[in-house]
Amino acid sequence: MWKKSELRAAPAPLEGPVVGTITGGTIIWFVLFLGQLPFYPLFARNGHAWWVWTCLAGGALGCLGIWYVRKRDAAIKRAAEAATEATPDAV
Repeated sequence: MWKKSELRAAPAPLEGPVVGTITGGTIIWFVLFLGQLPFYPLFARNGHAWWVWTCLAGGALGCLGIWYVRKRDAAIKRAAEAATEATPDAV
């Protein structure tokens, strides 16, 4: 058990290629969906049809995620540009 004196501040979040990560995950979900689609009758017969639909839902939510992170990155860039325009260069 940790004591209060042992608690530390949370580290800063990692920043990386967010759009690429979300896009790659979305592609994987769609590939899994397409790979399982020929076996749908087998899955349905054994009560595992939800596997196929889970992959489709993952791909669809991934598309939403791609849209979101692209908008987020654009907003971050706009804010950074506005901040540099608002502060004059020190000469």
